[in-house]
Amino acid sequence: IAVELDRNLIAPLRAAFKDSGRFLLVEQDALSVDFGALVGLTPARPERLKVIANLPYYISTAILQHLAAQRSVFSELILMFQREVVARITAPPGTSERGYLTVLTERAFGVKKLLDVPPTAFRPAPKVWSSVARLTPRPPLPDDDAFNRLVSAAFSQKRKTIANNLKPAFPKWAEALRSAGIDPKSRAEELSLDEWERLNRAVIAA
Repeated sequence: IAVELDRNLIAPLRAAFKDSGRFLLVEQDALSVDFGALVGLTPARPERLKVIANLPYYISTAILQHLAAQRSVFSELILMFQREVVARITAPPGTSERGYLTVLTERAFGVKKLLDVPPTAFRPAPKVWSSVARLTPRPPLPDDDAFNRLVSAAFSQKRKTIANNLKPAFPKWAEALRSAGIDPKSRAEELSLDEWERLNRAVIAA
């Protein structure tokens, strides 16, 4: 199954695979695809889908969030991004690259960078390097929306402390930070996933 929106690619794809008997082209924006509906359309009818994609770099973040929201229908995703995006989604705590997308991805997937791809691998050659990563979905959780709201608020202004970022959005921010054992003077990029989980539970309980 191919998901493609570019009109310049649809005709060549149909021509290349018209005799295969196993090819289905979905002419749709990947940001609006219900991937769960595609499971039963594959010849082997697997329980979950495997995804291989070179994501359009200008909307790769939005597509990754869309895939994370539907991650229960995937068994594995092999995705190509601009190299800087892979650096962001694999950034450890305490590094400047770590941000909202890092934590969202870390909660939704196990992520492993596989390789870098030079500009010379493309025609025409872009000005940026690319990287390929394997994403292994983690089970969706009932508090995903609450978790995403918390992390989004905490990263709203990266130069500010986590306390200052949480104040406008969560009236009981001080109680939650204290209950989770998080230093109010910390910055969001310093927190590990375990600390985010503790803080999320504390915010919900506050």
